[in-house]
Amino acid sequence: MGDKAMFGVLVEVQLRPGIADPQGATIQRALPALGFDGISAVRAGKAFRFEIDALDEEEALLHARVVADRLLANPVIEDATVTVTPANGESGA
Repeated sequence: MGDKAMFGVLVEVQLRPGIADPQGATIQRALPALGFDGISAVRAGKAFRFEIDALDEEEALLHARVVADRLLANPVIEDATVTVTPANGESGA
């Protein structure tokens, strides 16, 4: 098989639509008092960044999705978006 490469991973986790977001609501209520008008639909979330060794971008994405679904997000109430990019300027296969 080929050599493994390092890939950067970003996992963004947000509450699913329809799930109450009290943190987002608190931020939205505070914005006008801080002089920020016209901002709506505020949703809070989490972002996780890590690197993963894989044969190619497809394998990196598959493993990162497993990590996101099993550890980083609660699939009952949260959605996870996973983005994979070559790390350190390397090009993916």
